[in-house]
Amino acid sequence: MFTEAQLYSPVTRERDGDVTVHLSENHPGVDDANYRARRNAIAALALDHAGGPVPHIDYTDDEQRVWRIASAELARKHERYACREVREAARELGLPRDHIPQLDEVSRLLAPLSGFTYVPAAGLVPLREFFGSFAERTFHSTQYIRHHSAPLYTPEPDAIHEIIGHANQIASPRFAALYETVGAAVGRLETDAALKFLADVFWFSLEFGVVREDDEIRCYGAGLLSSFGEIDEFRQARLRRFDVAEMGTIAYDITHYQPVLFCADSVDQIVGVLGEFFATMTDDTPARLARQAATST
Repeated sequence: MFTEAQLYSPVTRERDGDVTVHLSENHPGVDDANYRARRNAIAALALDHAGGPVPHIDYTDDEQRVWRIASAELARKHERYACREVREAARELGLPRDHIPQLDEVSRLLAPLSGFTYVPAAGLVPLREFFGSFAERTFHSTQYIRHHSAPLYTPEPDAIHEIIGHANQIASPRFAALYETVGAAVGRLETDAALKFLADVFWFSLEFGVVREDDEIRCYGAGLLSSFGEIDEFRQARLRRFDVAEMGTIAYDITHYQPVLFCADSVDQIVGVLGEFFATMTDDTPARLARQAATST
């Protein structure tokens, strides 16, 4: 199992059809029976989805309040810390701040900008399926919202991460094109080692990437864009040059703020370097890059 899978609460379905989301013992909602039942019900809708209309979630007042708080606070952070490409894409997308958008609403907003469509996920989607769907400009998204006791914190990706983080990013045609190239690359890969290498490059770029802009370090990664705490702290990280070979091999801990980030000189560099890497990646790429690195040292 890939390390990133630890971010998600496991979802199981019993023979009688009951669906259970297994929250960790330190999850803010673990002792809230109503929240646990809510998570189970939302996960069941996603598991039952087999194409056609996306399940509509009747969000509670508490859930809507969490969205309003997180949306407003993150919008302020984006103006200060997000790169221009993301800020402009977010303005074009125009996500609502007064209510949680249904996934079909997100799709309608994205369609004229980048052609992406959101579909429901109960929790963890296998990486080959998750990344591979990008080739069809499809994004698997959770629909649940973090616990109302901690509106600015979640130990796992929720709809705030999937929508405020990723949708604002892929509203940019240039970033959306990178996602599509990721999906095409996954279609060529056969080994788990190569898939993990691709996932790690994605993690340090499109999830936690930063870029120099206007004499400052700004973020474009969806993980940073959706984290109220880490978006304040990422400038304290040790910055390394934008190097896909190192991104694909460096060890990291997903449960803490990232102490090392890879900084691009411009969005043009991000698009150029990542675009070429994903467009040409094969199962042999990790070994080839390792040989090149060994030769250059």
